[in-house]
Amino acid sequence: MKLKYLIPIACIALFFSCSTDTDDDPTTINEVEGLELIQTITNGNETIELYNEKGMFETGYNMISLRIKDNTTDTYIEDATLSWMPMMQMPSMEHSCPKSSITKASGKDTVYEGFIIYQMTNDDGSGWSLTLDYNIDGTDYSVTETISVMQYDNQNSASFMGSDDNRYILALIEPKHPGIAVNTMKVGLFKMENMMTFPVVEDNTIALDPRMPGMGNHSSPNNTDLTFNNADNFYYGNLSLTMTGYWRLNLKLLDASGAVLKGENVTEDNESSSLYLELEF
Repeated sequence: MKLKYLIPIACIALFFSCSTDTDDDPTTINEVEGLELIQTITNGNETIELYNEKGMFETGYNMISLRIKDNTTDTYIEDATLSWMPMMQMPSMEHSCPKSSITKASGKDTVYEGFIIYQMTNDDGSGWSLTLDYNIDGTDYSVTETISVMQYDNQNSASFMGSDDNRYILALIEPKHPGIAVNTMKVGLFKMENMMTFPVVEDNTIALDPRMPGMGNHSSPNNTDLTFNNADNFYYGNLSLTMTGYWRLNLKLLDASGAVLKGENVTEDNESSSLYLELEF
């Protein structure tokens, strides 16, 4: 009788043993899922991979994800420090652009991220290069590669001189997917200290007046001006879009004292501000 029940019990034990082994198998996670590869840059034993949602650099705000691959082990580096310097080469000069530091992406082991705002480009996307400096296990590395930056269809950034004789760069970040609703509007505002340095501008106000030039230049209700957020150093406001089509987001930049640095009110005699961004959906 004891032997009669021994074989089924052994089979059950074997089944659960096999199931546990299967559950313990490591699952490979794609940490760049949903992103498109822009470019790879090879530097000796390392290859740097650059990603974003579109798989290309464009004028305006670019959120970029990076990975460093060790070509000798075919694995990705988890503990590196990185910095970058984008450069635009012009016939008589060169300059950089606003950019963030590079940090480890939240919840990711091998992905780093940051943003670059390209304020201009050539018609064919040429003129830009990207230098990446990185440190792995106490050793410094550097590589510079040519990149292509394409012109975005609408004006999603503006470079302008303010009434205070400072040059500013303004870039639209959100909404990325606008809808017929009150949308959160998010922009970055930077001052050009010199050709290489573009610090964040704090505590200004950006007045907003969206209009549809093709529809009698009508506006929309429930818009709010953009104000500075200390948590992430961007400006936020409400953008009301009442129908699909082309919108010109007329803006006025005011300093902390309320003085107008750039832009004008939209009136019957003045259909648009000299400071604006564009949006079409």
